[in-house]
Amino acid sequence: MNKKEFQKALGQRIKQLREDKNITQTELAYRCEIERSNMNRIEAGNTNPSSFLVYTIAQKLEIELPELYNFKPEISKK
Repeated sequence: MNKKEFQKALGQRIKQLREDKNITQTELAYRCEIERSNMNRIEAGNTNPSSFLVYTIAQKLEIELPELYNFKPEISKK
């Protein structure tokens, strides 16, 4: 898995967990004290969030940090 695939898989996992808890992207961004546009880029896999921000996201979703990394990325076939 390369960096881009990892970022995309992590973003999809954050989105999935957020939606499972019926939290809007705007609300999660507010809880994490970041702009909604930044949360959008994270969920889209277009940015590499800091380890502290990933930790903060897990806290605000009220989950353990390892649960964020419980994903199986889809490896693109080129």
